[in-house]
Formats: sequence, structure tokens, C-alpha cells
Amino acid sequence: MKVDHPLRVVVDTNVWISAGLNPAGAPAVLVRRVLAHAVPVFSAPCFEELRTRLWKPKFDRYMSIEFRQAMLHDLKAVAHWVEVPAELRALTYSRDPADDAWMHAAVACEAAALVTGDDDLLVLRATAPVPILSPAEAITWLDGQLQ
Repeated sequence: MKVDHPLRVVVDTNVWISAGLNPAGAPAVLVRRVLAHAVPVFSAPCFEELRTRLWKPKFDRYMSIEFRQAMLHDLKAVAHWVEVPAELRALTYSRDPADDAWMHAAVACEAAALVTGDDDLLVLRATAPVPILSPAEAITWLDGQLQ
């Protein structure tokens, strides 16, 4: 039976990939905490972005095919999946339109936070409808949520 945690967190592609590349770094620490104490959120466009980026040949020397397959399989299984309504998909938040999918997913599921290392999303902190945190900030924030 899948447990639906009330704490939903949207984790951007760059954080997932950074976690896979460096298991000791802040993104990996954050990912482990999210998986243990919250639930990651994906929309179909967000997952597709992760899938396509993860399969870029530049990662072949750093992550095995089996590791990437397992990562996608496991994330697909544990994630909270959100359908973004058309009126929300029409909203623009970021100067990079590809990043809007992450904000759309966060708003649609009423996420507790959007975690990213992407400057195009981080600059939106003051006006975003959900908190936007770097991986290091999210570790501290999540630890505070768990107390």
C-alpha cells in the first residue's frame, strides 16, 4: 500500500541528476530526506524532462544505464502524480518557459516547496506562489518540518 505523505515536494531535474552524480552532495542528501520523509511530485512534463535529460550521452561515464533505469523506475513508483489544469499550464512564471512546468506542478499539488538549483527558478522566490529553495536550504527547511 502506498502511503500518501502530506508533505509534497517538487524536486527539479537538476537536483535529481546532481544527486545521482554525487551521492555525498547536498542534492543527494536532500533527495534521501525527501524520499524518507515526504513525497516527490511529478507531472508528466516534469518526468519527461528528467527522463530525456538523464539519457543524455554526457552522463554515460558517470551513471550506468542500470542506475538510470532504476532511478526512473523507482521515482515513477513513489511519486505523487499531478495533472496540471489547462488554465494553470497557461500561466508564465519563469524567463525560461521550460521551467514553468515545475512551477505548474508545484502549484497544482499545493507543494510545500519547489527545490531547484536553476537560477531561472531561484530568482522567482519573492513572487512565487510556493516556496522555492536550493538543495542546501531545503535540507535545513525539511529538518525543521520534521521536528
